[in-house]
Amino acid sequence: MAITSANQLELLQTAEAVAREKMIDPGLVVEAMEESLARAAKSRYGSEMDIRVSIDRKTGRATFTRVRTVVEDEELENYQAEMTVEQAKQYMENPAVGDTFVEEVPPVEMGRIAAQSAKQVILQKVREAERDRQYEEFKDRAGTIINGVVKREEYGNVIVDIGRGEGILRRNEKIGRESYRPNDRIRCYIKDVRRETRGPQIFLSRTAPEFMAELFKMEVPEIYDGIIEIKAVARDPGSRAKIAVVSYDGSIDPVGACVGMRGSRVQAVVNELQGEKIDIIPWNEDVPTFLVNALQPAEVSKVVLDEDAERIEVVVPDEQLSLAIGRRGQNVRLASQLTALDIDIMTEEEESARRQKEFEERTQLFMDTLDLDEFFAQLLVSEGFTNLEEVAYVEVDELLVIDGVDEDTANELQTRAREFLEEQARKALEAARELGVEDSLIEFEGLTPQMVEALAKDGVKTLEDFATCADWELAGGWTTVDGERVKDDGLLEPFDVSLEEAQDLVMTARIVLGWVDPADLEAESEEGDEEPAAEEAEE
Repeated sequence: MAITSANQLELLQTAEAVAREKMIDPGLVVEAMEESLARAAKSRYGSEMDIRVSIDRKTGRATFTRVRTVVEDEELENYQAEMTVEQAKQYMENPAVGDTFVEEVPPVEMGRIAAQSAKQVILQKVREAERDRQYEEFKDRAGTIINGVVKREEYGNVIVDIGRGEGILRRNEKIGRESYRPNDRIRCYIKDVRRETRGPQIFLSRTAPEFMAELFKMEVPEIYDGIIEIKAVARDPGSRAKIAVVSYDGSIDPVGACVGMRGSRVQAVVNELQGEKIDIIPWNEDVPTFLVNALQPAEVSKVVLDEDAERIEVVVPDEQLSLAIGRRGQNVRLASQLTALDIDIMTEEEESARRQKEFEERTQLFMDTLDLDEFFAQLLVSEGFTNLEEVAYVEVDELLVIDGVDEDTANELQTRAREFLEEQARKALEAARELGVEDSLIEFEGLTPQMVEALAKDGVKTLEDFATCADWELAGGWTTVDGERVKDDGLLEPFDVSLEEAQDLVMTARIVLGWVDPADLEAESEEGDEEPAAEEAEE
């Protein structure tokens, strides 16, 4: 095939037709043609030559040119595409390294093999352009709902036609035992869009919590308008779900608005989710109150929140235990997902037994350490004293409110408590020194002898060792492993050292050692304070 005047316009017409069919820029098709023609020319003139083709966007005329670059004498490698300064003087005036000499060469006759090769190049370029167009179109639609038509099912995965592309609904993203046939209409949530070598991969979902949130946004105008906000969603796909909502307009009930007249709004969502039962719960900033709502329909007697551990204890009447837990733990599991807290449920009887056990343990502690009789030790526990430090260093007036305790008795109690604690500290210090702890760690402010002993048993014996510790290694924390929260025990956790206190201790140790400049910390702190102020000013 020769590039003659007869078929010059056909190039542009072909480019326009392909671009319209694939919905891509015609310029990209023309560029693909230029590259394919250049390849064909190289096969004719020699692969080492730098042959370039330019197609006029108006006339369709293809111009073939040979380009040679001027290089240093010692860098000359390709004689067909490069030349020295001396050689370039034959074609150019005052040539310099980096200049290029361009000369037009005759168009090539494309044989059958060259034409086939050119066709493959054009098709490849068009496919790449089509993939880029698909990715650009769908990447911004991630996080939205899309309607599609089922094309086929492969190994349990459903391939969905979503207009200008295909999405995949994986087996684990389908609700329950859903099955689809070709040409069935389907509504899905675009969970992720990834650019991959075989083209953009659009992953769909019907089990994602966000799918339910988007369905409610479609059914409830108040959510779409921002008057009602969905704060959290927890789902057991196809079975049960809980959704927490809050209204920013005091005259609108968020739960009622989501339910709709005679349940019409929530029923539309339930039908789409294959009959999934939905509990709509009013959101509350107070975590215990929110949890009580989340555990509905079970009644809750008492809630104890441990913010540091992100755990919460819930006490329910004996007859409400099975309802609070739900079938196969479903109710408490969904409530836990909704509040992002680990929930321990116990009956009133179990909680009473635990409190009785704690009361007996504290009573025994005071009897053994302060040499008290059982009645007097029980009085201390009843007044809220939980450990020896509280007895030793509390204001005397707080001991005098106990029946039968005068000033002399109070002083005697504090003396005994302090003497016991001092003896414990002395023993811990001796044990730490025997383990090889250096004075730099013993004298470090903020660590008690018992803390130093605990650190030494774990190999932390110098201030340098202590300064390299992470805050969670000292205070403990929680790690999520395979979707379950696992407790990490801290070296100083038995001494009630919080994560913030551990951070302060480690940073102070680094400052003492000269590893950190306090001025740098102050500068960082000031920058952190200025950023929120700047944001407020912009608002």
